[in-house]
Amino acid sequence: MMTGKTCVITGGTSGIGEATALALAERGADLGIICRSLERGETTRAMIKEKTGRDCVRLFVADMERLDDMRRVAAELIAALDKIDVLVNNAGVTMLKRSETADGNETTFGVNHLAPFLLTHDLLPKLLETPGARIVNVASDAHKFAGFYMDDLQSKKKFSSMRVYGASKLCNILFTNELARRLEGRDIGVWSLHPGAVSTRLGANNGAFAAKLLLPALSLFFRTPLQGARASIYLASHPKIDAPNGSYFVDEHTAKTTKLARDPNVAAELWAESERLVGLDVGASWA
Repeated sequence: MMTGKTCVITGGTSGIGEATALALAERGADLGIICRSLERGETTRAMIKEKTGRDCVRLFVADMERLDDMRRVAAELIAALDKIDVLVNNAGVTMLKRSETADGNETTFGVNHLAPFLLTHDLLPKLLETPGARIVNVASDAHKFAGFYMDDLQSKKKFSSMRVYGASKLCNILFTNELARRLEGRDIGVWSLHPGAVSTRLGANNGAFAAKLLLPALSLFFRTPLQGARASIYLASHPKIDAPNGSYFVDEHTAKTTKLARDPNVAAELWAESERLVGLDVGASWA
């Protein structure tokens, strides 16, 4: 049971994030959902209240494409919530064509990696106040076909939608591993996961073709959002996770990542560059 626990979820108004939010609410958790659209957030909040009989959702509006929004919403969460037991970094995008965020970062890299990197940094002191807090990062087996180049993290030299998406998921795993290393000895859990190929709104930002034709057709072959949320729900709510920090999960079991995803030197290099890109002091302590 999650009664008395508070969970923060990004991208909690659709797909895997919404399924995760509902499941945690059903287990008794209170939720802080970070959403881009207040309208969609209100719809999710109403749905959770109807299904659980609990008014347990607080909405925090922020655009994952804007680093200033990550700083602002983190401050709002810290001020509004007495504690944070679980942070689920779930929100993500995939782009058919290269574009940039307001901060000048390639959109897939910016939303899928830099935004949760900064959000986690700003929320970490609050998380560390709660013994046994957890950070759950939704990555993907797409990291296995990543086109990943430290000298071209912004994909200016070459852009391929799925290889760039895979690279962003590789970044999620590398970030998880390095964060686990830095928090060694602290009473906090840090894990990443693969949700499977899931029928969600991921990619719907690419226009009418993707939203109306491509995604519904592909969804016939995908898992449901609830099936895809299985690992997120498990890592957020199971009383005891018998796996080391930094472990990568598929459903309720640990799984192997690529050699590159396990490379501590690459993880450290990505970490330093990520600090620079989000405006943090390179080498500053997170603990």
